[in-house]
Amino acid sequence: MQLTLPFVLVLQEFRWVFTEPSFRTFIALVTGWCLSARRRFITELIQASGSVHAGHHSRYHRFFSQAAWDLDALWHAVATLLLATLAPKGLACLAVDDTLCRKRGLSLFGAGMHHDPLISSRAKALVSWGHDWVVLCLLVRCPWAPTKVWALPILARLYRNRQGLTKGRKGHRPPPDPNHRTRPELAREMIRMVAAWFPQRQFVVAGDSAYGGQSVLRYLPANVDLISRVHPKGALYAPPPAPVPGRKGPRRKKGARLPGMVAWVGDRSGSWEVLTFDQFGLHATLWVKTRQALYYGAGKDRLLTIVLVHDPEGKRPDQMFYGTRLDWDARLILACYAERWAIEVTFEDSKQLLGLEDPANRVAQAVTRTAPMALVLYGVIVAWFHRAGQAALRYPERPWYRRKAEPSFADLLTALRRLSWEEQLPGVLGTTTPEGITVQALIDAASRAG
Repeated sequence: MQLTLPFVLVLQEFRWVFTEPSFRTFIALVTGWCLSARRRFITELIQASGSVHAGHHSRYHRFFSQAAWDLDALWHAVATLLLATLAPKGLACLAVDDTLCRKRGLSLFGAGMHHDPLISSRAKALVSWGHDWVVLCLLVRCPWAPTKVWALPILARLYRNRQGLTKGRKGHRPPPDPNHRTRPELAREMIRMVAAWFPQRQFVVAGDSAYGGQSVLRYLPANVDLISRVHPKGALYAPPPAPVPGRKGPRRKKGARLPGMVAWVGDRSGSWEVLTFDQFGLHATLWVKTRQALYYGAGKDRLLTIVLVHDPEGKRPDQMFYGTRLDWDARLILACYAERWAIEVTFEDSKQLLGLEDPANRVAQAVTRTAPMALVLYGVIVAWFHRAGQAALRYPERPWYRRKAEPSFADLLTALRRLSWEEQLPGVLGTTTPEGITVQALIDAASRAG
């Protein structure tokens, strides 16, 4: 069994990452990953790709646990493909966030107790055992889905909490690990890596308040800007005044402290600007105020554009956002930040349709390589559809849903599966015989499974 030829041609762009034997194994595993409608265990991938008798099954396990290929090199190839295909020029928008993949087993490398947003509430935060992945995505809009935003993963890191890094005797706190890195530090590492891969490109990264503090803001590369949230009680300062001629002593690093968010909302000296948004991630009419200030606790002496947002209908709490691009106004900053919601859709699709939570590996290298393959394939499938798959798009007959005009990721995956299976049966399909009609119906049903 093999995938449709245009998709295989896209995969050929990753050939330089692997040795020739490893690349053949990679193609087989990707084929099984895309065509399987069951959980993405390695043995299931072998069966779904028709590779049961193509070498010993341990060969496919060793691809993740022992084979000599570099995951970051694969990510570099994916990022190059996605930028060249979907964002070839201009400013590239990125989003960063983390997602929990629930697991079982105490001997699982990298697993720990992490905050679980699906079972938590505002009143009580709950945790679950599993892997926490920090993911950096490219945000793009495609002409075949003009109102959607796609968040396509270009890098991922496994976050390990301190509990999973060291073990101390019962009743004794384990010693601190100097190699431990927080989620923002992992995000900073990925941002710097992408900036180094593409030094000629300019990037803007959108992240929530967890990725907007000093760990990220103070270490941005020259070709990267950041949009994030200001803490509701964050201290803002005016720019430092000009030095007084002849006055001795060090120059001031910040000006007078500005009013906090509550005082700024109630300040009647400045008028509100009314902005109406009707886009992916944000449909609302908001009142905004804008100023340039120092968020000194996070960014030190870096001047930022601060945007205060007030919802006159009371559906959203008052919030403050910042952007490092001083030439951006409130509309651009809020619109870009709202688009980061697409990363949550990517996480959901990757878990439900591509089995991000399924791999059952336990050793370190297998754990850090296997699950990210689902994130890699998410972007590759979108790139294939943009290049060659649009003609294969076909919606099922749904009298109750006639107005669907833009495909979801499930539709893209369905088109890939259907084309792959149809190419295996060219002599039967396209005929009006009962056999041809039956086979076509079976292919359509199987392509939507999962």
